[in-house]
Amino acid sequence: MTATLIAIALSLVSAVAYAAAAVAQERLAARSADTGMLRLLGAGAWWASVGLNAGAALLHVVALKYGTLTVVQPLGALTLVAAVPMGARVAGRKVTAAEWRGTALTLAGLAALLVTASGSAPDQVLSLTEALVVAGTTAALIGLLSRPGTKPGLRHATASGFASGVASALTQTVTVAATDRSGPALSLQVVLVAVLVAAFAVGGLLLSQTAYKGGLGAPLAVVTLSNPIAAAAIGLTLLGQGLRGGAAGVLLALAGGTVASWGVVLLTRVTPVSVVEVDEEHPVAAVLALKPETATPEPALVPRQPSDPGHLTPL
Repeated sequence: MTATLIAIALSLVSAVAYAAAAVAQERLAARSADTGMLRLLGAGAWWASVGLNAGAALLHVVALKYGTLTVVQPLGALTLVAAVPMGARVAGRKVTAAEWRGTALTLAGLAALLVTASGSAPDQVLSLTEALVVAGTTAALIGLLSRPGTKPGLRHATASGFASGVASALTQTVTVAATDRSGPALSLQVVLVAVLVAAFAVGGLLLSQTAYKGGLGAPLAVVTLSNPIAAAAIGLTLLGQGLRGGAAGVLLALAGGTVASWGVVLLTRVTPVSVVEVDEEHPVAAVLALKPETATPEPALVPRQPSDPGHLTPL
């Protein structure tokens, strides 16, 4: 099996794990929209999603050892493809025809990208200066996008995608440099860049948790698109990870990226159909449809004391 095929296989499993974590995060964020981060740290479900993200990230790191950023990062769009049936399953509904069309377009676009981006295992890394410049620029963008304001979901999702994409680019530098036998495994460059990777990875996770409070579809799509854009920009400009096929390869890659992006947009435009339709005229259905917070408080079941001794308490 070639290095590229290994990278693709690991990326597929990683995308499924990321999708499961995203669905879990969205459900947790929906149930605890007004809950602070300290309360989330005490929730077992949140730590389960963190575990899924950690496992997916580990697979992603290994994939970056065998494949270039231009191969591995676009496969992150498969996270949304996998999250669609998972989310439908959890919500108790069927995958719609529009969702299948979006999935098909996304897969077709990714296939075109893989044809042009396939290449040998990466061997070039960012210098310490380049890594610090990339980290500083990305931190400034994240600070701008995550500033206080209305409707933070998409802005936080964009910041999360940039943080995750840069973390992947820096991770590839750490992985390649640490496994290069010509130098020490734990050089100053490896240690400092590894610290930056941890910071951006944790920041991306927390930013995505904030973004999912507004729902899963659109924020996950923005994360899915902004992540490979950030990573591919670093790979193409600083790591020399070009595209195959010359001008035709560039055109095919642009077409594939456009098709995949349109598929992702279609997946986010789908409005889930409610599985249970309540007949408001039916008294039992009306009671079952009530939300817990709409119920009036029940009177305390304490017997009334008789006003006149010697008489029984009236029923």
